[in-house]
Amino acid sequence: ETLKKKAREVALTCFPEVAASADLKELCALELRDYLGDDGLCGEEEKVFEALMVWIKHDLQARKRHVQELFKQVRLQYIHPAFFHHFIANDALLQSSPSCQTILEMAKRQMFATYSTTSAPDLQPPWHIPPRTSYQDFLIILGGRKDNQQTTRDVLLYNRQTNQWQNLAKLPTRLYKASAVTLHRSIYVLGGMAVGPGKNVPSHNVYIYSLKLNQWRLGQPMLVARYSHRSTAHKNFIFSIGGIGEGQEVMGSMERYNSIFNIWESMASMPVGVLHPAVAVKDQRLYLFGGEDIMQNPVRLIQVYHISRNTWFKMETRMIKNVCAPAVVLREKIVIVGGYTRRILAYDPQSNKFVKCADMKDRRMHHGATVMGNKLYVTGGRRLTTDCSIEDLASFDCYDPETDTWTSQGQLPHKLFDHACLTLQCIPHTPTFP
Repeated sequence: ETLKKKAREVALTCFPEVAASADLKELCALELRDYLGDDGLCGEEEKVFEALMVWIKHDLQARKRHVQELFKQVRLQYIHPAFFHHFIANDALLQSSPSCQTILEMAKRQMFATYSTTSAPDLQPPWHIPPRTSYQDFLIILGGRKDNQQTTRDVLLYNRQTNQWQNLAKLPTRLYKASAVTLHRSIYVLGGMAVGPGKNVPSHNVYIYSLKLNQWRLGQPMLVARYSHRSTAHKNFIFSIGGIGEGQEVMGSMERYNSIFNIWESMASMPVGVLHPAVAVKDQRLYLFGGEDIMQNPVRLIQVYHISRNTWFKMETRMIKNVCAPAVVLREKIVIVGGYTRRILAYDPQSNKFVKCADMKDRRMHHGATVMGNKLYVTGGRRLTTDCSIEDLASFDCYDPETDTWTSQGQLPHKLFDHACLTLQCIPHTPTFP
């Protein structure tokens, strides 16, 4: 029994090798169903789908009757929508099964609807499956200005097991005030000012990082070159918002990347062009909090973009005065983290009310923030000292909303500000993880 258990653990951990082996094709339907459905399987869902199709096509006539039972083991929620669109949605074998057709229709509606309503009970079942336990959350910081204000190409991963920072493949080029998001297990770095001998120009380039390959590649460029802009991801989209353009003007424009068709498109411009607002997406709406105008005056506004309608509205509020602060979604609230202040504000979009949380230790700006395991992590930045001088930070802090308290997680490897701080969810693969 123990040997059998050990063998199964190895088979689950080494899924890529098992999937490529002849042994997989010889399993019976029940064994394959249990294997592909196992929570501990270390494989992306695209590979799970490919493995079951290889098995069926090995003896199509005898095995096609099992397609419905096996297809249910694929957790469609975690499949890249472009892969779903091109390789799964119109597959003839799946289309020949009424039960698979139903699953496909449900998945299409959920995946491709810009606006998903929660009042559709028939959409619930397959979309509430958690990811396999082999998926992990990784905290990654990249770019920004380190130590003596040099723009850095460093990309660092925080290993929670060892509390160590690990170097990943460097950014392909030095970028000043680029922005970054995670989408479908990849990191997208957008725009920024390309820094180098004789070339300080805003860029419209997009660089995409895969943790699995520990590699960067060029993506589809934005329509407009911009730096000092903000970006956020929602469903299959990335929004790139405002910033400074090639003529050094403050832009109010916004563009959206569609990851299914690999295209950028212009969207409605924000009502008031601002720099360095806090940005977050919640319940089909994109929120811009505060920021500053071209004269560096704080803008006391919340600007709200309705994603499916492509329309904006704005609300004035005395509560908002943040500049160079990140925002995150934490337990149904949008949390604005500092911004030339110690203050942490939790905004409830349902009631349009703010609640103050425990202050940070410093008046902080230009820092990074991300959520991992229902806690907020804040990295680096700069602080205003009591005599109003500015000091760079290497601090790494954690806020727990359960207890409304802050704890230090130690230090970053060096002082860092204007960097990206992201949570990337994926399956760890051996090349990146010694």
